[in-house]
Amino acid sequence: VALPVMAIVTVAVKLDSPGPILFRQRRHGLNRRVIDVLKFRTMRVMEEGNDVQQVTPGDDRVTRLGRFLRSTSLDELPQLINVLCGEMSLVGPRPHALVHDDHYGEMLERYANRHQVKPGMTGLAQIKGFRGPTNTPDKMQARVEQDLIYIDTWSLWLDLRILALTITRGFKHRNAL
Repeated sequence: VALPVMAIVTVAVKLDSPGPILFRQRRHGLNRRVIDVLKFRTMRVMEEGNDVQQVTPGDDRVTRLGRFLRSTSLDELPQLINVLCGEMSLVGPRPHALVHDDHYGEMLERYANRHQVKPGMTGLAQIKGFRGPTNTPDKMQARVEQDLIYIDTWSLWLDLRILALTITRGFKHRNAL
């Protein structure tokens, strides 16, 4: 179902700006195993390592097409490959950049508990409105609390509910940059 959309986005990314179509970012998966999470490239500058800056409103690193892809979450579609490879799940805590994991792992109690399950393309935190920049400890704490509620109360019904809510209201969200 996603292949036709992915094909269109692939061509659009290639035509919009020079550079690779996909962006790979190393993130922690289940049990903190490092995985390469795939996304459609939405920025002119590709950052990796110890200085990963989150996107801010009006960020000039984001391409014109990238703004649309990010606001609609279409940039996340290549993560279906991560799901098919068994590195991610459709639903679970969203993975963060390694440097952010290290930073907040030291700062927030129980942050590391998020790694008890596979990371997901969507999650409880996202449908509850905790997506977008996590530039303060309070914002990250709120997201982590939702992730831990998801882990503690997991059920197939909860996953189906999260998927349905992601489709109906989660793709387009005011916090998406």
